[in-house]
Amino acid sequence: MSELLKELGHDVIVANARKLRMIFQSDSKNDRLDAEQLARVARMDPKLLYPIEHRERPARADLAVMRSRDALVATRTRLVNHIHGVLKSFGYRVKKYSARGFHRQVAGQIPEELQGALQPLLDTLEAIAEQVLGFDREIRQLSSKVYPETALLNQVGGVGPITALRYVLTIEDPKRIERSRNVGAYLGLRPRQRQSGQRDPELRITKAGDRELRRLLVQCAQQILGPFGKDCDLRRWGLELADRGGATAKKKAVIAVARKLAVLLHRLWTTGEVYEPMRNANRCAANRVPTAKAS
Repeated sequence: MSELLKELGHDVIVANARKLRMIFQSDSKNDRLDAEQLARVARMDPKLLYPIEHRERPARADLAVMRSRDALVATRTRLVNHIHGVLKSFGYRVKKYSARGFHRQVAGQIPEELQGALQPLLDTLEAIAEQVLGFDREIRQLSSKVYPETALLNQVGGVGPITALRYVLTIEDPKRIERSRNVGAYLGLRPRQRQSGQRDPELRITKAGDRELRRLLVQCAQQILGPFGKDCDLRRWGLELADRGGATAKKKAVIAVARKLAVLLHRLWTTGEVYEPMRNANRCAANRVPTAKAS
């Protein structure tokens, strides 16, 4: 609808429905009053509508490729869990293989009495694995040919082609976000605020924005802080937060690293700089003044 109105020459404002409680929580809600309230708010200050910019059609089509891959991966996970559950209920156990090659590893371990129930699922898993590989090839082609800026994001250790392309397609235009620090709030990685007087409770993150991109950034943060993460300023900062103690210190550190990672990726995208993993550490070491040892 917004595309059609723009083609007809109108100035279009797409309001954020989450910010319009005065309309959807009204006791007298009808089309006439809704239109009147929207018009009054738009005349007073359009920013109060928190306008949304829709993505272009090519970007939405490429994003549909990634969403289809996510749907296949989720289906594969449910099928694998179902096979594990059926085997366990009959007293059989199989090792926890990777979901990617699960159908090959388990093919010879299915008992005869369950062949009719589980073999079709293994065939489906094999077909899904081939389709996922096809999507992976298409994602790599999109990254290299259509969205070369993803190479800037892939400089960061722990960020793969899927996360980089999802980041680029979700934000689409980095200039939409004036400051890189605002990306965390845009993706729902900042804490909620409910301050009143002297009371300022510590709340959970807002979880606004794209859920899948937020999930990918959290996975990248877990990789960076994990045992196989490469040494870098971001890892050291996150481990320092996790070492402060507390029951939820590690979880909070993961979210904080994911938020900082989102800011870093936006900065690399807008500036085109070469990523330096130990930039802050090297700068601090260079600023240290050596002290003479006493004889």
